[in-house]
Amino acid sequence: MKFILIFGPQAVGKMTVGQQLEKITDLKLFHNHMTIELVNPFFEYGTKEGNRLVSLFRQEIFEEVAKSNLYGLIFTYVWAFDHQGDWDYVDKVCSLFESKGGTVYFVELEADLDERLERNKSPHRLEQKPSKRNIEWSEDNLIKTMEKYRLNSFEGEITRENYLRINNTNLDADEVAKIIKEKFQL
Repeated sequence: MKFILIFGPQAVGKMTVGQQLEKITDLKLFHNHMTIELVNPFFEYGTKEGNRLVSLFRQEIFEEVAKSNLYGLIFTYVWAFDHQGDWDYVDKVCSLFESKGGTVYFVELEADLDERLERNKSPHRLEQKPSKRNIEWSEDNLIKTMEKYRLNSFEGEITRENYLRINNTNLDADEVAKIIKEKFQL
């Protein structure tokens, strides 16, 4: 079992890269908005109820996949590096897969803010993530989150052996997926 965690700030391209990686490997994509969008019609993400349900669905899926015969799973995540709870969550998820004999791979994406603001409005993103369709709110949230949290790691902060950092400001998702596949021999 392979567990690929693609992380980085909002609109950096995690989902789109994950979709392309899924196309060229036997990995399955579980992007973070799959659970957010499922719960959102009932309870907004960020509310106590919404967070609980999103967490519950993700955990159940992780547990079933970790013990399955699937080749592997790609999961996307916005990781606040200055928030211990996010470190603990990543550790918990990775430990689940490792405890079942899985191998964990970290892929960190970074891109310039102007590029991320453009990607935030892309038709593909808006089709896949209905909660982002209010562009004014989404852009404001992207900027406020960036100001509140550190969404990319410091150099040397990630110490895992299977780690790759890619600045994809000027790369398309196909190129990034190929880099990931080749680096980790997926």
